[in-house]
Amino acid sequence: MADTEPDPSGTASPARASAIPASRMALLFTVMLVTAAGNTAMQSVMPSIGTALGVADVWISLAYSWSALLWVVCAPLWARRSDKRGRKAMMALGLVGFIISMLLCGLALFAGLTGWISAFWALLAFAAARSLYGGFGSAAPPAVQAYVASRTPRAQRTQALSLIASSFGLGTVIGPVLAPLMVLPFLGLGLTGPFICYAVIGGVALVTLRLRLPNDEPQFAARGQAAPYSSASSGAPSDPQGQLDADEDGALDSEPPRLSWLDPRLRPWVFAGFFGGHAQAMVLGISGFLVLDRLGLRDTPSEGAGPVALVLSFGAAATLLAQWGLIPRFDLGPRAATLWGIATAALGTVLLAVAGDLHLIALGYAIASLGFGLFRPGTTAGTSLAVTRAEQGQASGIVASLAGASYIYAPALGVWLYGHSDWLGFGLIVALCAAVLVHGWKGLQADQELTRERV
Repeated sequence: MADTEPDPSGTASPARASAIPASRMALLFTVMLVTAAGNTAMQSVMPSIGTALGVADVWISLAYSWSALLWVVCAPLWARRSDKRGRKAMMALGLVGFIISMLLCGLALFAGLTGWISAFWALLAFAAARSLYGGFGSAAPPAVQAYVASRTPRAQRTQALSLIASSFGLGTVIGPVLAPLMVLPFLGLGLTGPFICYAVIGGVALVTLRLRLPNDEPQFAARGQAAPYSSASSGAPSDPQGQLDADEDGALDSEPPRLSWLDPRLRPWVFAGFFGGHAQAMVLGISGFLVLDRLGLRDTPSEGAGPVALVLSFGAAATLLAQWGLIPRFDLGPRAATLWGIATAALGTVLLAVAGDLHLIALGYAIASLGFGLFRPGTTAGTSLAVTRAEQGQASGIVASLAGASYIYAPALGVWLYGHSDWLGFGLIVALCAAVLVHGWKGLQADQELTRERV
């Protein structure tokens, strides 16, 4: 079968960085890619839709904040449920949430744009529909992460999780590029076309997931084996790919205790992920406004769409370079990726703060994105390696919750500070990066210890 054929080249390609067959890894990658591309496509057309509706930008931001808050609350709940119901079921649930949310968001905005309902009710309906993604779409990412983490050798886990994380970077490139092609004026959908198109693409991904990924729902409740096994290829107890660490076998006999953000094993990684994630969210929030200000385009914001897209594309390409190139090429462990990443992000932020033309802005944003592209997989892998295989579901829920927490208020806070003073906004970002760097240097466990196979 294709899943078990060896790589004829004898080398480990990015898709084979783990014990999971390449075809299944590609499927997991696709699940994440579709949702990432759909969300960035939506975000690329929302400013134009908001302008057409006559809605202030702040209200659009608040709609996203509500979804992010739901993500923080729900992601750990779905992660724990995946330990009992299997990862595949939670991935499917997340895709269903994404599909329904995109459809309803598109319909609500279409109704507002065509005058069927007022702008107020259109935005309210959009926020309600978007909340479905925060509530149910949050089931997929922790399930995918746990699926990969539980079947990947410890020494290769940073690379494997980096490959999955890169789906978001690729999605940020694909989404905005394809969105204009999905406007589909001949169908009368207008700016809401991307919503409908990505809902259809999500449906295709859901069917493929159901047909191609083996079922991993636990068959024997008393043993609870889905917790350690179901984050990998098939998840069935008989699957030979996921050999448990010898000192973790006892975790199979009972449900592991609930993990806390303050668990001593996780605390250093949670600190790094929380404050570093806030720094990244602030950079993302400020960057578009920075382009308009530095290029003198505030009075003609429509002319700023091209330069902003160019800057974001440079950042996305740099993120992919970090996750597809640097991490596997230099075999970076969690601690190294985290520390090098946050230091590079701080350097890029400083350059972004002083940049006065488009080239320097793009370069600064690319360097910052390169750093965060190293940082994110580092903290994700560190969190995974800090706990047992039986706790991978809960750990992935904490990672997803941390990611959502960064976008509840950090972008708005960064923009607010930047609006008062450039140096207030960028100064806080650099300070957060410096705090993570100092904390990580002192508190993060050495890569040799984290990645050592337990025997």
